[in-house]
Amino acid sequence: MATADVFFPARDYQQDLVDFFDKGGKKACEIWHRKAGKDRTATYIESKLATQRPGLYWHALPKYEDARKVIWDAITPDGQRLIDISFPPAMVKKRLDHEMKIELYASGGGTSIWQPVGADNYNSLVGAFPTHITWSEYAIMTPNARNYLRPALALNNGSEIVITTTRGYNHAFDLYQHALKSPDWHTSMLTVDDTRIIPQDVLDEEKATMPDELFRQEYYCDWSASNVGSILGRYVEAAEKQGRITDFEYDNTPVVISSDIGYRDTCAWWFWVPKRGGFDLIDYDEDRGLDAEEWIPRLQEKGYPIKFIWLPQDAKVKTFQSRHSSMEQFISAFGHDKVGIVPATKKRDQINAARIVISKCRFHRTKCNQGLLGLREWAFKYDEEKKLYSKEPNHNWASHPSDGFAYGSIIMQEQAMESKKKRDRSLSVFTNTATLNDMWNAPQTTNWRI
Repeated sequence: MATADVFFPARDYQQDLVDFFDKGGKKACEIWHRKAGKDRTATYIESKLATQRPGLYWHALPKYEDARKVIWDAITPDGQRLIDISFPPAMVKKRLDHEMKIELYASGGGTSIWQPVGADNYNSLVGAFPTHITWSEYAIMTPNARNYLRPALALNNGSEIVITTTRGYNHAFDLYQHALKSPDWHTSMLTVDDTRIIPQDVLDEEKATMPDELFRQEYYCDWSASNVGSILGRYVEAAEKQGRITDFEYDNTPVVISSDIGYRDTCAWWFWVPKRGGFDLIDYDEDRGLDAEEWIPRLQEKGYPIKFIWLPQDAKVKTFQSRHSSMEQFISAFGHDKVGIVPATKKRDQINAARIVISKCRFHRTKCNQGLLGLREWAFKYDEEKKLYSKEPNHNWASHPSDGFAYGSIIMQEQAMESKKKRDRSLSVFTNTATLNDMWNAPQTTNWRI
């Protein structure tokens, strides 16, 4: 059966991107404002590519449920189903709704498979050889998904489109800056003033009912609006400006490890070195789909002298994957005197501790890069209907490194307070023979040690 042309009434800026791929382009990074037609344009390009070259075509969203809502079940403004107009019946060999998969006729009598996928489960995608991937809403997607799948695209001489609105100076910003300098990439940044597709009265209503930072982020692609609902973003920014994010030398001091663990979710591990006046974060590690039996040798292979490992409350729970809890397995591997459970605390107390402790932290830029991306992205949920932020953080890829850091902050804060109490008790029995002038001229310090 011959393939069918898809009618797409492209706007000028959309047509420019379409033309780039028609001419053999392989990579694009497009920063477009909300409702600029990013996914509609990308699915049209995907339909053309899929009929020209047999292969596997993915349209990736941050979560699997996003893929169903934003792509598979999406209805266009004119009331049509997105997948129906992007892949009309004449193109389709078979459509499997329960798998969100469409088999398409391709040139030379071949077959292409198009499918929306969730980047949150990137481990299940590794091993396949996609011909094309669109990374939709890349700024709020775990960067690990693209990092793990890029080699497969390269080996298959594949193509990719990154489409997103801004979300602060994170991995999307870094990729956009790289793409700007590369002749191989198509790039564009389009605000509502550039496209002029949203009526002014609609923009006025949005501006009147949204936080200013959110409005600038969504409609004006403002990278600097990085703290919209952010929990730790401005603290990470302060660390950057103060030179506390740098590739410093580690002196082999014993480390304290804090974690957020889970079998299906991502496990996150921070490596702390308490210092006079604060803490060095010398390393960060994360992965998903691993249990305690696999993490124990992975931590040991890093070669750090381990002083203590702090596990979250759910480490005490036994699962069907193992006869023993994570806590029991870590105790067996490292000993009773080196493993503990973080005290049960409310989320707001964890957040407060993280905000206090982070101002005393120095981060290894290279080894903690992935964790820092998570700390920047950690944010409270935003209720579109009520136009306000909730008291609970949004549960996404950024919550794992951030929870692991917050658990560590609880411990560091408590131990710092205990250390101060011990010093105060020792000072209370010390007879001070200094004169008032001696005390006045003495150097002042706020340093403390754990």
